[in-house]
Amino acid sequence: MEESSVAEAERPEKEIQAQTQDNIEKGDPHALEQASQEIESFLSTQEDIPESVHKYLDLAHHQISNHESLLEVDDDSFFKLVNQISKLYKTVSGSSHGHLINRVGKIQQRAMCYLEDEFVSLMDEPRANDSEAADQPGEDQSADDESNYPGYSQQVLATLNKIAKEMISGGYESECCEAYLITRRNIIEEALDKLGYQIISIDDAQKMQWEALEKEIPPWIKAFKQCVKLYFSGERNLVENVFSDRPSLSSTLFSNLVCRVFIQLLNFAEAVATVKRSPEKLFKFLDIYETLRDNLSAIESTVSKECANVLRTETTTTRCRIGETAICIFCDLENAIQSDTGKTPVPGGAVHPLTRYTMNYVKYACDEYKETIEQVFKEHSKSTERDEDEQSPFVGQVLRILDLLDSALDAKSKLYKDTALSCIFMMNNGRYMLQKIKGSAELHQAMRDTWCRKTSSELRNYHNTYKRETWMNLLGCLNVEGLNVNGKVVKPVLKERFKSFNAMFDEIRKTQSLWVVNDKQLQSELRVSISAIVIPAYRSFLARFSGYLDPGRQTEKYIKFQPEDIEACIDELFDGNSGSVGRKKP
Repeated sequence: MEESSVAEAERPEKEIQAQTQDNIEKGDPHALEQASQEIESFLSTQEDIPESVHKYLDLAHHQISNHESLLEVDDDSFFKLVNQISKLYKTVSGSSHGHLINRVGKIQQRAMCYLEDEFVSLMDEPRANDSEAADQPGEDQSADDESNYPGYSQQVLATLNKIAKEMISGGYESECCEAYLITRRNIIEEALDKLGYQIISIDDAQKMQWEALEKEIPPWIKAFKQCVKLYFSGERNLVENVFSDRPSLSSTLFSNLVCRVFIQLLNFAEAVATVKRSPEKLFKFLDIYETLRDNLSAIESTVSKECANVLRTETTTTRCRIGETAICIFCDLENAIQSDTGKTPVPGGAVHPLTRYTMNYVKYACDEYKETIEQVFKEHSKSTERDEDEQSPFVGQVLRILDLLDSALDAKSKLYKDTALSCIFMMNNGRYMLQKIKGSAELHQAMRDTWCRKTSSELRNYHNTYKRETWMNLLGCLNVEGLNVNGKVVKPVLKERFKSFNAMFDEIRKTQSLWVVNDKQLQSELRVSISAIVIPAYRSFLARFSGYLDPGRQTEKYIKFQPEDIEACIDELFDGNSGSVGRKKP
């Protein structure tokens, strides 16, 4: 380089500033273009630094400092200027002109800062539009926003692409990538927030009460699905557009972005898996399990093989934890049954609350989650036991629960002092269990017919025991033995038989009208079977012996019930109504 060029390149700072101001004030529109041509010639030959270098830098500095939005003016000349500044910096960096190097570097840095600000501002554009739409009542933009995600115009995409190219070629690749990742991550988090879900750390989730954490699960599921089905594919298209000439870089950026967001979502599921177990939490766990199971394949098709392997491993690990916890929760139903040690019998022999809870719980699990819960038990159960008929682990667990419930009910039936009421209690609960199983196609299919036949047989035995304990004793009052002596009816014995029957039947109807049989079919079956054995026997006894009593006061005293009265009283049994008492017909 000539000495004059060197001297020009290293003019004192005050002289440079004075010349800068003079160049700017002259406002020559062709000054920058002319200076730029000289710089371009220098960059091509790299022979001597032109004397106009500082004039060029003055004008370039002014242009960069006062440039408007890249979308509002013709940006080609600006990008050309920035590109030239970057080339100039690379060229002079190897020279001994320290002052010039510093000045060009500062101008380039200013240009890059401007590009970075524009880069972030342009990516924030959809958010600004969302805010404007939100201020306009009556306009629902959510559907359009989702279908157009991430919602950039072709002009904006083109400008973002130019900025990325210039920043990367100018040596600011890391700054460009960092700005991109931070902005896109923030935009995704805002999108999730609009769905009702905020990113929650494991520590924060573990500190939350279940009621609060439970409310976050539906929004989490929605956010997870939306990310997999819409946001991630939109982000892939965006990064490929912005960094179109750097496919390797765009793939890395996308994988980093997706992995970070995805792991944050998985952290929530991990935190849920650590909460204290209780039966009512099972179905939320299964919801999370299904979400993890059903959406992994969609994301694997959008990311690189390496990223897919990482996400698959993390998701599988989390899904296993959720599945194992779900099994423990379902099996904890055994503990709930065993811990119900109350010593107060249910009034009227009605269905026990434990029976209702257990059967509704099992039925809901089968009706709504059978396929999932079968898979959970099959894939995540630590037990290796198999029954002879090769039933599924889940069905085996259900059978254990029902057997345990049956044993608990048998123990509770012994709290009743009246054997007949104990039988009513067992019939009520057994019928409730049977109806719940038959009322659920999924549960009935799982249980097959063996359990149902066994339970039905037990119910018939309880029915027969009830009739024997209550009504066969009553029929003993209608026994004809001892009424005839030497071919004559012994009236005192006959009167005593009628008297005993009246007293016993009156006691039965008063007592058993308070008993409860809510199942209308069972209630009808009991009444029909009672009528079938009592009314014919009473009608026959009445027809055979009522004539031996003196008409009038004696008949009214000993024959208090006609067959129709007996039938009416039987039809009022098991209503659980203290006001339900039979009346004999006048």
